[in-house]
Amino acid sequence: MLMPSIFGENLFDDWMDFSFPDIDRKLYGKHAKNVMKTDIREMEDGYEVAVDLPGFKKDEVQLQLENGYLTISAAKGLDKDEKDKKGRFLRQERYAGAMSRSFYVGEELTQEDVHAKFEHGVLKIDLPKKKPEIEQKDDRYIAIEG
Repeated sequence: MLMPSIFGENLFDDWMDFSFPDIDRKLYGKHAKNVMKTDIREMEDGYEVAVDLPGFKKDEVQLQLENGYLTISAAKGLDKDEKDKKGRFLRQERYAGAMSRSFYVGEELTQEDVHAKFEHGVLKIDLPKKKPEIEQKDDRYIAIEG
């Protein structure tokens, strides 16, 4: 059966969920479109993280570093102007709501170590590699020569 599509997506996939499964649905389930798509690249001196947040503005995105976890949060509401317009949606794919993702980056990193930039719907984060400090044992023994 042929179904109309826009950009390779089935217009009726919310109603008829028997179409060919795609990778995102296998990995993330029904809400795959709401997950922050993330690329992490290891460099010699650190990591580069790129998070896709299309449609979000810089002030709708927050980063928090706590107990070794870097948490990326984004919250977005629908425009009030759209609620006032008459008519009904046949399909609504733009995301409205809140989402977050956390990554363990180690307890050695501080907020000053993390550098972030938001441009064209992509959040880019630079994280340095830091080696954990080795605790010095309190040696109370005296070396014996001989």
